[in-house]
This record gives sequence, C-alpha cells and structure tokens, in this order.
Amino acid sequence: MSEQKLRIAIVGGGLGGTCMAHALINKPHLNVHVYEAAPEFSERGAAVGLPDHAIDALEAIIPSARQSVLDKAGAVPSNSSRIMLASGPHAGEKVFDIPTSEKNVIVHRAALLSALVATLPKEALHVNKRLESVKTEGDKLHVTFTDGITETFDAVIGADGIFGSVRKHVLQDGASAHAATPAGFWDCRYLVPFKKAKEKLGDEYFTEHRQYGWCGDGAFIMHDVLDNGETVQCVISAVENEQRKERNQPLTRDVLEKTLHTWLDGPIAKNMMELVLECPDLKLYSQWEHKSTPIYSKGNVCLMGDAAHASTPWQGSGAAMAIEDSAVLGALLGNAKSSAEIALAFKVYDQLRRPRCQRIIDSSKATGKLMCGQGPAASADADTMRSLMGERWDFIKDFSISSEMEKSVAQLDELSNHK
Repeated sequence: MSEQKLRIAIVGGGLGGTCMAHALINKPHLNVHVYEAAPEFSERGAAVGLPDHAIDALEAIIPSARQSVLDKAGAVPSNSSRIMLASGPHAGEKVFDIPTSEKNVIVHRAALLSALVATLPKEALHVNKRLESVKTEGDKLHVTFTDGITETFDAVIGADGIFGSVRKHVLQDGASAHAATPAGFWDCRYLVPFKKAKEKLGDEYFTEHRQYGWCGDGAFIMHDVLDNGETVQCVISAVENEQRKERNQPLTRDVLEKTLHTWLDGPIAKNMMELVLECPDLKLYSQWEHKSTPIYSKGNVCLMGDAAHASTPWQGSGAAMAIEDSAVLGALLGNAKSSAEIALAFKVYDQLRRPRCQRIIDSSKATGKLMCGQGPAASADADTMRSLMGERWDFIKDFSISSEMEKSVAQLDELSNHK
C-alpha cells in the first residue's frame, strides 16, 4: 500500500501563493492545493522589480524561470536604477546608480502572475474559495470556506496578503496588536505607452531601459519600462501626514499641485503630473505595513509573503521576500515527511526568515523618508544624499538563497534528530 501524501493548502493565489505552489508541486510526497478568494487569479498594481536575489530564488523554485515565466511575462532587463534630485537648488543632480546586473528585470505584476499560473496543474487551482476558519484537531487541520465546504489538510500556508485571515489564526490574541497600519506614505501608479512617456518626459531618460527615481521635498517620482519595452510605469509618491479613512482616494490636480509645489520648476514634476492626470480614474493609495510580527508560524500553519511581513516599496523587496520565503519553505517541506516534521519545518522557517524580513521592513521605511526629503535629506545635495543612502541596499542584495535553503534543511535535520 503506497504511503499517503501530505495535503498542503496554500491560501491566496497572488505572486506569493503561486510561487509557493511551484516550490511544492513537484514534491512527490505532497498533495498541494491553492485557494483564491476572487473569481480568478489576478494581481493588483503595475510593476514589480526582481533583483538578483529574487531571480536566484525564483530559479531555485523553477529552474527554467527565465524562459518559462519571465520572458513570457514580457520582463524587461533593468540595467540600473538611477537616483536623481528633483526639487530645490540641487534639482537635476545625479545621486548615484544602484548597481544591478544582467539578471535584474522589471515586469508587469499581472503578466508575471499569469505566467506563473499557466504552468501549474489546473486540478491544484481553486477560485471563489474565501477562507472562513482553520481549526486544529489532533495532527489535522480542518479548513472551512465561506461556501460551506470543509477540507482537511496536514499544513496550511497563508499567502493571503496584508489583511489575510490566516494571520489571525497564527497570531491569535496578538493579531490586533500586530495588524497592518499606515506607513506614512501614499502613491499613485499609471501605465502609459512608451512613445507617449518618452515624448512627455524627455528622450534623455529613455536611452536605455533604466529605472529613474527622483527625490525631493516631501515626495518621490519614479518611472520604468515594462512589457518588452512597450509600456512605462509612472509613479508619484508622497509623505502622508494624516491617516486617511480609506486606503484609496481620488487623486486630483489640486492635491498634486500642493504636493509638488516646490518641484514644479525642476526637471520632472510638471511633465509627470500632466502625464498621470490623463488617467481617467487616478487614485492615491496609502502604503500600509506590518511594523512587526512576533511569529510567522503556529503548529502546522504558517505565513509567507505580505501575510507575514508586508513592507513599504521603497527598497523594492516585497516580491523578492515572498519568492525567498517560497524557496526556503520548498526546501524545508521537501524534507518534511510527517505532520510532526511540518511543524518543525515551520519553526525553522520562522527562525530564519523573520530577522531578515523585519530588517527590510525597517530599512525600507527609513529609505522612504530619505527619498522624500525628510530629516537629514531635506535640501541635501547629491554628495550628502549619496552618503545617506549609498549602502542601504547592500544587506538586501548580498544574500545567497542556496545557502539559506541549505541552512534551513540542516536545522530541520538537527531538530528532527533531537525531538
């Protein structure tokens, strides 16, 4: 009689959940299912940047990721990210180029998700399945959905986003105290055809597929190229001094002019403002974050991606952290052959991943303040900004996913041998 497979439920079908599915789907002792609350697998938002360490993690999960996922999603190489000053007496000065490599890409979020979903087995994907509860009975988990169906699993992985239900199960009484809160910034994003963006913003910013970030008084502007060079993502972000009743609100010319009033004589703000105001339904979205999370797992239930460690986007690491989570959990569950070993695997995952993710959350917010000209960055020249920001990305990119995966398996083996 063949050994029964361990059943794994992944709650949430976004980038994190589908990467998690790819990390587990080919493990012969696992039976993996992904549950998405919406009627289809979809991603909100414009683009996502995948730096070296994210690409390495994606290729650890899907060895053919470059061809089977990124190329199909229209990913564009990102030769570098250039930081510029855009307001005040030093407007137009270059601060520095954030070093990148040939691996780095910018890709449309929806296209990336579509490419990830396309190669997963259809029988593992379930839509219109909103989680209602997770209850533990012995070494089994009973997962009930709002359609009244209850299924039994050996493990549940919460990939259901910043306000996900699985987080409440893991944190229990601490869920409210550690719920997501406003981070102090808002942003708006608008996709425009490449030709229009080039004409409006200036040919000199499109000689190569480079991401530009413009720092200034109370705000930040960014533009980068997507969709095999056919589309440009335009972003305006700003400091948010008061918490809004709704996370998103209509964004008007009046709000933009007040936000960018010290920028309008500079090299980018006026043209960018006119460009984004062409959007018929322009909205600003408040950035929220998990300021801290005391634990990522409870028994055979764990959190990953934004459900565990939602962060501001200032250092471009949200998607990368979710992909890293998937690779590490894939390595651990690939070596967990029983329900008891799954709990140990989730414990190791928590111990390894939480310090790095928390450090990125804290660093990202501090970087956002600098980019928006707050504190010591106010009225700074290029040399001062360079000294303030020059090494902020080092700890993020100097990371080996293969070493992290090896370390996780070694720790799991040690715990298993001493239980």
